Amino acid sequence: MSATPQTLATTSAFEVLGPVMVGPSSSHTAGALRCARVAASLLEGRVVHVRFTLWNSFAHTYHGHGTDRALVAGILGLDTDDERIRDAFDLAREAGLDFSFTTAPDDASVHPNTVDIDMEDEGGARCQVRGESLGGGKMRISRIDGVGVDITGAYTTLFVAHRDAPGLLASLTHLLAMAEVNIAFLRTYRTEQGGQAYSVFETDGAPDDSVLPMVRRLRDVNFATFIRVPGSMAAAPGVTAEELFDDGAQLLAACAERGLSIGGVMELRERGLTGREAAEASMRRVIEVMRAETSEPIERPARSLGGFIGGEARAVSEGAARWAGPLMGDVQTQAVARAMAVLERSAAMGVIVAAPTAGSAGVVPGCVLAVADAVDAGEKDVASALWCAAAVGLNIQTHACVAGAEGGCQAEVGSASAMAAAALVELLGGTPEVALTAASLAISNLLGLVCDPVGGLVEVPCQARNAIGVAAAFSAAQLALSGVRSLVPFDEVVRAMAEVGRALPATLRETAAGGLAATPSARAACTRCAGCA
Repeated sequence: MSATPQTLATTSAFEVLGPVMVGPSSSHTAGALRCARVAASLLEGRVVHVRFTLWNSFAHTYHGHGTDRALVAGILGLDTDDERIRDAFDLAREAGLDFSFTTAPDDASVHPNTVDIDMEDEGGARCQVRGESLGGGKMRISRIDGVGVDITGAYTTLFVAHRDAPGLLASLTHLLAMAEVNIAFLRTYRTEQGGQAYSVFETDGAPDDSVLPMVRRLRDVNFATFIRVPGSMAAAPGVTAEELFDDGAQLLAACAERGLSIGGVMELRERGLTGREAAEASMRRVIEVMRAETSEPIERPARSLGGFIGGEARAVSEGAARWAGPLMGDVQTQAVARAMAVLERSAAMGVIVAAPTAGSAGVVPGCVLAVADAVDAGEKDVASALWCAAAVGLNIQTHACVAGAEGGCQAEVGSASAMAAAALVELLGGTPEVALTAASLAISNLLGLVCDPVGGLVEVPCQARNAIGVAAAFSAAQLALSGVRSLVPFDEVVRAMAEVGRALPATLRETAAGGLAATPSARAACTRCAGCA
């Protein structure tokens, strides 16, 4: 096994096939909610006043993406899959939470999905937090009260606000050592010598309930709390390098060494992170939500927030008798209908699985469930295919990104198509090498795809692009299974996607300022839609 360091050793499969969330956007809804929820945990009292300042992509699309509701929901402590997110404003008023939103001018030096959260609690304490949504529901806290920090929740995180006093760090580390807590990383940030400071301890596993009160009693400690990012998986002791990977070469080496498929290696890795029971339970829930999200909108169509989509999935499904034969075929037609159904559910703020994002959430379940039904695959086969999809998505997250605001739609639908192509190969008995070939072909054929949501809504062209993602996954899987090779290997394709994403102008990266979103027809439609600003 390669000794190459693992850069995402603590990332769970269900941060790739997830979060389970209310739509319409994993970065702009789920990620924003997580930023606000972590921010609120940094005050001891209940937050009563909050002002959100939105930057770049957040500023351009926050109405249509539900970012405003999600931020308020995060302050209120809601989870990403709580359907009350759509009613967050009413809940806030009932709770006595005063909230407001402002937008900042575009700034290329600031992450595309950034929010500054200025809070005051019922005791008068204040705190300003900067959060960044990284795609797929992942987030980072990058500033607290003007001091740069780096908090992602990948590990169990103890946050301590204190005076920069001699001996305090020694007292803190001694206390954790006595509680048998292993420190993975420790960072201290301060405004000036002897001034305000923050220490962030990332630990292997959560200590017992006795630790926090002892930390708070230390002299010069102003405040201490454990930061828990909703839905994230903190690392557990016992994970070994042989069970981890972060690129295609390492993944194939792990498959060869253990005699497992890609899905088998990813499942083994997840068991090391979270335990067998938790891994199996999480996968069962993902499959359950995927079955619902791909079927219910076909049976009972509903209009989206903006009113641009609703009923298209049923139309494709019902049109299969006439059009499937000469065009897509029965199985791909059903895969497309199911994929489009997920976007309808997401755009109506229903519960979905981000796979790897909400904007591309239809591709993987549409492909896997349609083909599984066609070949009478069992639940274990479906799970194995989804484990495989998660492994491919993890590699893409490591060396590129899955956020439209960073890499365009190639990062969202392109990544989902690669995940689905590999999953189909695994489902149909292909080798790990063939699965990664299929993933390479899928990305290659969607390279450069821009992100241009009309009106800032995850509706048009997002729904149709999920259908195209399905077509790309089907084509790539069949090509690879037929022996067609990819000249450029998977790891190089992913790096190329990252470079292309960086080269795209901001107008084509989820700002609704270019592409289809800037056409006269799209702008005219936005004056009449229900969700546009």
